[in-house]
Amino acid sequence: MRASDADAWATAAAEDLAAEKARRRTEYGPPPGSAAEELRKLVDTVADRLSGLQSPLLGQVAGPAAQQVVKQVVQQARAAVEPVIERNPDVFDHLAAAGNELLAAYRSAVQAQEQRWTSRDRELKDLKNDHGDGGDDSGPGERIDLD
Repeated sequence: MRASDADAWATAAAEDLAAEKARRRTEYGPPPGSAAEELRKLVDTVADRLSGLQSPLLGQVAGPAAQQVVKQVVQQARAAVEPVIERNPDVFDHLAAAGNELLAAYRSAVQAQEQRWTSRDRELKDLKNDHGDGGDDSGPGERIDLD
């Protein structure tokens, strides 16, 4: 393959990739950022919601004072979280990846258990059908499953 052919192929592949990314952004919105960026967004969203929260339980008199306390707590939380995110952005990516792995392991365990349950149910139905009428099998020798 000539250098110009390789360059043309690389250019075409890059254009296709850019077009696919643009299509996905249009269809699904912007891709999520790093775990640290997502945590920052979460803190900002929660802070905005808490700051705008009006509680009927606090009444009209305590309302402004309570809002000031909420704003103070939000500022303190941001001040505590922001340096941790700045110093350790990769930690959050690792934690997110570990969480995904734990979720995959849990799903695998649940699916395996569901398969055992459904296969046991099928075996019991097959045994019941093999006995003939499929009616009431309660009698001596019936196996009672306590699981």
